[in-house]
Amino acid sequence: MFDRANAALGYDLAGICFKGPEPELTKTENAQPGIYLVSWVAFQLLKERVPSLRFEAAAGLSLGEFTALTAAGALDFEDGLKLVRQRGRFMQEACEVTRGGMAAIIGLDETSIREVCAQAGVELANLNCPGQIVVSGESEKITQACELARAKGAKKALPLTVAGGYHSALMASAQPKLQAALAAVRLQSPTVTVISNVTAKPHSAVADIQSLLVRQVTSSVRWEESMRYLLAEGFMRFIELGPGKALSGFMKRIDKNAQLFNVTDESSLEATAKAI
Repeated sequence: MFDRANAALGYDLAGICFKGPEPELTKTENAQPGIYLVSWVAFQLLKERVPSLRFEAAAGLSLGEFTALTAAGALDFEDGLKLVRQRGRFMQEACEVTRGGMAAIIGLDETSIREVCAQAGVELANLNCPGQIVVSGESEKITQACELARAKGAKKALPLTVAGGYHSALMASAQPKLQAALAAVRLQSPTVTVISNVTAKPHSAVADIQSLLVRQVTSSVRWEESMRYLLAEGFMRFIELGPGKALSGFMKRIDKNAQLFNVTDESSLEATAKAI
């Protein structure tokens, strides 16, 4: 899969993933296809270990939505990889012409954080789970938002180490470029339910998938709502595929009764394959 990715992209993404250097890997234009690729590899390996694996819905946070759509057959693997590489580059270009940042606010409810956003002039970027929301906007305003959040009683208000203000109006310049890139690939209807970050509801018509992926760049990621939609539909078993276990951590705070598995390395692959 790494060889296929290198061939599709025309550069050595595998080398950057395995050998670094880390500053090169963490550039948005490399991190996005890297995460997409590792998540896809985890999915393929799990299917190989469990040939009877069947799933009824998929979701992904931010760039993960592209992986989810690929898993559901809406996007070809290579097309999805090229798109997230382009998306990363377009977002990097937006970062370079804006002075943006993000901060995680822990321990405040959404209403209070919306008040902070209105006062500081920043935006809600990620509504991850109860008690954890990320805000985004101009760097100076992010500093002010952190101060206001602490004054309202936030347990923590931490600026994040990111290149810019993702999921805010600062990314607007990336949208027409992503729209053109999406128009050049073939999208199909997903074979299973795929949840949109923008609406926290299932994708429907192919044209709507395209427009929602463009909107997603500047919109809030409504992750908690997305998971609550699936829970309300009766889903209780979730498998997180790819680097880290952040989404599993969010789900523990959304519904502690959900059954959680993950595939991030060899041992978690074997444990999940055995469990399911």
